[in-house]
Amino acid sequence: MFGPIDLKTTDKRSLSTSIVALIKQKIIDGELNPGDRIVETRLARELDISQTPIREAIRQLAGEGVVTIVPNKGPLVRTFSAADIFEIYSYRAVMEGMAIRLAVQNASLTDIRHLEQFYEEMKNKMDDVSIQSLQQDSGYIHHYIFKLSKHAVLQETFSFISFRIQLVNRIVGKKYSKEREVAEHWELIEALKKGDPDHAEQIMREHIHRAYCEFVDTGMFDHSDLAQNEWI
Repeated sequence: MFGPIDLKTTDKRSLSTSIVALIKQKIIDGELNPGDRIVETRLARELDISQTPIREAIRQLAGEGVVTIVPNKGPLVRTFSAADIFEIYSYRAVMEGMAIRLAVQNASLTDIRHLEQFYEEMKNKMDDVSIQSLQQDSGYIHHYIFKLSKHAVLQETFSFISFRIQLVNRIVGKKYSKEREVAEHWELIEALKKGDPDHAEQIMREHIHRAYCEFVDTGMFDHSDLAQNEWI
């Protein structure tokens, strides 16, 4: 998901970037959980490197809001509140709504056909017992919509938000069935095909809002004080 990790590089910036990706993967895989301390000395021994690039990576993660630096405790994997989840999803709805609005105006017939073909391949995976999840396929559709937006800032922001969404999904143990992933994402391709930017933006906002409402329904977070906060 985050690409190969190259810890043998002599490029300090590349090494730090690799460590950032490694720590994120540990968080997504459940090796590190929200509230866990990242022990720099332990990680340095594990990777057989000095602590300097690890400190640089942790500073970057803190800047991304993935890690919180707590005095006398050090770096901790960030925990999420109901307000955090609301902010992530409401922001995502606005951002992805804009992305698909622009994508509708930029998409060529070739782009639409590519997504349709990808979707057919995605559907074919439903009967493949060796494939447990289609979340990466769903993520590709969202990624491609951002690509079609041709909006550099939106595309940069997408990767920032994507990790937070993955982390929140992991925290609540949310995994859609393959059938659900297929059913939920055809509407986005249809919206692109229709060619109406207003309609496409509304469909995307509703798509994201449904995901947020499912978090509310889990009861794992107290969203009562956010009940009045809607974006649909």
